[in-house]
Amino acid sequence: MNVKAEAKDSRFDLVKWLVVAALVAVGVVGNQYFSAEPVLYRVLGLVVLGAVAAFVAFQTARGQAFAVLLKEARVEIRKVVWPTRQETTQTTLIVVAVVLVMALLLWGLDSLLGWLISLIVG
Repeated sequence: MNVKAEAKDSRFDLVKWLVVAALVAVGVVGNQYFSAEPVLYRVLGLVVLGAVAAFVAFQTARGQAFAVLLKEARVEIRKVVWPTRQETTQTTLIVVAVVLVMALLLWGLDSLLGWLISLIVG
């Protein structure tokens, strides 16, 4: 019974994905066709079409799996220990200092090699 239900869902999933593709195509063609209209109206139309396409896509098995993935990712982001402002500032200053030192070293090496090549070439 469960296999038949999944097979039926898969068949309808194909139709749903075709609807999503059609909505995206309508958005692209419509944006080009209505290029003389104000950008605000075109953007609103694309947002509405995108929302409808996303709603249809989330009704499929893969769409539901993607929704579960998004929920799990949100939970994992909450578990992250974010650095404090002081730690961020200190790390940024260290990165800037290392970049400056490396830039000076590469500039010096480039100048030295350029001077050596000019001596050889004449």
